[in-house]
Amino acid sequence: METEAFQEVLAAVRTFVRKEVVPAEDVIEQTDEIPEGIRAKAAGMGLFGYALPEEHGGLGFSMAEDVRLAMELGYTAPAFRSMLGTNNGIAGQVLVNFGTDEQKRRHLPGLASGAKIAAFALTEPEAGSDPSGLRTRAVRVADGYRLTGQKRFITNADRADLFMVFARTNAGAGTNTEGTKGISVFAVESGAEGLTVGPKDEKMGQRGAHTAEVFLDDVLVPESALIGGVEGEGFAAAMRSLARGRLHIAAICVGLAQRLVEESVGHAAAGRQGGRPIAEFQQVQAMLADSQTELMAGRAMVLEAAKAYDDGSDRRMAPSCAKLFCSEMVGRVADRAVQIHGGLGYMRSVPVERFYRDARLFRLYEGTSEVQKVIIAKQLLRGDAR
Repeated sequence: METEAFQEVLAAVRTFVRKEVVPAEDVIEQTDEIPEGIRAKAAGMGLFGYALPEEHGGLGFSMAEDVRLAMELGYTAPAFRSMLGTNNGIAGQVLVNFGTDEQKRRHLPGLASGAKIAAFALTEPEAGSDPSGLRTRAVRVADGYRLTGQKRFITNADRADLFMVFARTNAGAGTNTEGTKGISVFAVESGAEGLTVGPKDEKMGQRGAHTAEVFLDDVLVPESALIGGVEGEGFAAAMRSLARGRLHIAAICVGLAQRLVEESVGHAAAGRQGGRPIAEFQQVQAMLADSQTELMAGRAMVLEAAKAYDDGSDRRMAPSCAKLFCSEMVGRVADRAVQIHGGLGYMRSVPVERFYRDARLFRLYEGTSEVQKVIIAKQLLRGDAR
């Protein structure tokens, strides 16, 4: 996108988030839903397809543009970003990078407009950040494939129109069904017979962002549902989507850290103890300084990693470094924010209490901190960051 046009989009999103989404945070927390008016306005702004190709109705953002937008989206309740993030990110990018032309034409315009919601169905009870333990099977039959298995913690499952389902196509007798080989990915529509979604999970935080189990009981899909028309591409599709997704999540963490710092500064200036503003206390100043320093470090890391992603020089290690640092960083900033607020920070009436709970999930999904460390170390030892 041209620089001037992108700046206009960024400014419009910043205004929308701060004037309409932030005031609705308590409603989102209480109802566990994003208000329909906010969803409709986000769709009208093109936010369901900002990272999808322009020829399919999206805005075609580069990674550098994606992360700058994500920093604005991260300023408010994470559920707002989650509502549209899967279309642009881990699910939508499977189609963008691995789908056939026909699959892209069929599915991407609906995702870009927000008329359809996608879900990324990879995680299972025995396969989380490491998909090598994946058990869902896809057996070839005369009229396509039959899928059987169970998925867990699937974001937007209860409202998804389209599931990117990862399953083993090498699960025949005498084959190795462990490891990352033989994993394929299928586009499964929500009305498919045998596909059921469990009740939404009751989570610690991030209310308004729903996750649920997905059950596939002998679900028949046509051969055209196989993404790319090639078996065995699922692991590569997942890893490529997750690498971009991890960098996006890192930027979301930067946006949330910015909000937490602002909340902390505001309270420090207004709160008083012993007749003095608590902002005059050096211990409070030290916590503010630590949080601002880490925020700036995270922002710089994300922007640099996005630049390397776009030029192709590093699409593996840098996203993991950014996700590791920023997800851990925002947890520390949230903890300090609660501490600065004192007892009030433990009350449900203040944003920092909610953000403290919300932030904890960033260290877990799209690859735990421990998995990011493994990825980083392996890339270093191989001498190959790409």
